[in-house]
Amino acid sequence: MQKSNALSNAGLSKNIYIGIGLAALAALIWSGNFIIAKALNNKIPPFSLNFYRWLIASIIILPFAVKQFSSQWKLVKQSWQYLFWAALTGIVIFNSFVYIGAHYTSAINLALIGTTSSPIMSVVFARIFLKEKIGWMKLAGMILCSIGVLFLLLQGDFKNLLSLHFSTGDLWSLAAACSFAVYNTLVKKKPAGITPVNFLFVIFSLGTLILLPFYIWELNHYPAVTFSNELIFSVLYIGIGASVICFLIWNMAIGKLGAGRTALFGNLIPVFSSIEAAVILHENFTCIHITSMAIIFTGLLLANRLRQ
Repeated sequence: MQKSNALSNAGLSKNIYIGIGLAALAALIWSGNFIIAKALNNKIPPFSLNFYRWLIASIIILPFAVKQFSSQWKLVKQSWQYLFWAALTGIVIFNSFVYIGAHYTSAINLALIGTTSSPIMSVVFARIFLKEKIGWMKLAGMILCSIGVLFLLLQGDFKNLLSLHFSTGDLWSLAAACSFAVYNTLVKKKPAGITPVNFLFVIFSLGTLILLPFYIWELNHYPAVTFSNELIFSVLYIGIGASVICFLIWNMAIGKLGAGRTALFGNLIPVFSSIEAAVILHENFTCIHITSMAIIFTGLLLANRLRQ
């Protein structure tokens, strides 16, 4: 019996570590999405950018999902309402709101506001709708992660909190975070008979179809988009990396860690964004960033302890 329990604990531990690795990797790749959103805000309209992103993602994942989609069609059809809401919250609303927000606020605000509020909302939603327990260590970890992100937002001086204000773009980002928190909760309820790859193919395709009328509207109301090498590379990055790869490994992490615990790894996005800004854009990387990273990593360690 003891040997059986030891093997069970070892398996649980392995799943936790795999989930942590997957969630952290998704956060790393996702962090580039906010930088691209800001960089392209004057080069392509928000719904068009989102439409091209998910069209590419749907095409890329199609060869891997076509057989599964055919064999699971009956279950997909039965679950269309669930799949519609997953596509609407995780694909359409979240990303469109981020891209709209990029027209009114900075890239760092887009990342910071989303990653501060979405994990908290996800934990609350997971508790209310999925009955996931919120142990005191998970709660402490969540608070520490939020403090770490806030420390970065306030440039290491909490006195700056007095002058902190939220723009229209910040409110778009907050709404996007709420939408993604709903998506995180929905993923945990995915029908068991629908495989992860098929699930992504369906919500990517549904999201693209929902975005189509908005894309057509922008074609008639915005100047024609000029496709430079920068724009093409950026769209491919978010279409393949920040979409197919990220969503697949993020959903796998949710399956291993739970919706609330996985969502906390979103706090790594502004940390990674800061590092990317320093390397790619040659912005300053200071002790403030290092301190913020240390606080966030401590919070993640607390929130992901095996026993709570």
